[in-house]
Amino acid sequence: MAIQRQLTNERMSQIVTHNGTVYLAGQVGDDLDAGIEQQTREVLANIERLLELAGTDKTRLLSVTIYLKDIDAHFLGMNAVWDQWLPQGVAPARATVEAKLCEPEILVEMSVVAALP
Repeated sequence: MAIQRQLTNERMSQIVTHNGTVYLAGQVGDDLDAGIEQQTREVLANIERLLELAGTDKTRLLSVTIYLKDIDAHFLGMNAVWDQWLPQGVAPARATVEAKLCEPEILVEMSVVAALP
């Protein structure tokens, strides 16, 4: 089965599809001056947009890895937005870790794997 890449540059692809599975690159918010709730909303909006472009949606999430700059300060705020965003009954496998992210203003980054319909 062929590998399809979308929104690709010399370093990475935002979307890679193979064998009925969609892999998204790590997504961050657009307004890095915003707090954790707004950055999380922007990350989730980016994920929705990319999933739609790939031909799937958030109800088909398989796995999500969440990276937080400060897990003690940001876990509850991120989860409050996540819980409102995710439909009931479709929770993916998930890991949340604290990580030093590539820019100090980034509070949250998410990497997603989803199934195609």
